[in-house]
Order: sequence, then C-alpha cells, then structure tokens
Amino acid sequence: MTQLIHARMTASITELKKSPMDTVLAGNGEAVAILNRNTPAFYCIPADLYEAMLEQLEDSELNQIADTRAKQKRIRVNIDEL
Repeated sequence: MTQLIHARMTASITELKKSPMDTVLAGNGEAVAILNRNTPAFYCIPADLYEAMLEQLEDSELNQIADTRAKQKRIRVNIDEL
C-alpha cells in the first residue's frame, strides 16, 4: 500500500535512535518523516517549527471564534453603569 509522506526528508527509526539530533538537523528546519518498515510512523520537527504550527492553529481557532461572534446581536453597554 502506498502512503503520502508529508515531508521532504525521511529517516528510519534506526537512524533516529543512532543520532536523534543529526536526524533533526538533516531536515534543515523542516519536518522529517520517521519511517517504520517504509511507512511513516511519526514526524520529527524542530521546536521552532512546532511553535509556529501551534501559533497558526491558535490563530485559526481565534478567527473562527471572531467570525462566529461577528454574527451575534450587539448589546450596548454604558461603562459608567457597570
């Protein structure tokens, strides 16, 4: 069975065990697909890329919340009355 690999660089689990940092560095800042019997088992990504991905996910979630709230009825409030 063929499977799409979402990385330009691949490495085996054996290579990862032998030298984890070399495996990460081989990706040149991008994800490295770790293969188990020629099938992606997981993706090894540098911390900077992981943090950027989390920020993009958070931004997407916040945009979705903002879009939902933009359709809600507005309630006028006087700050002096609070």
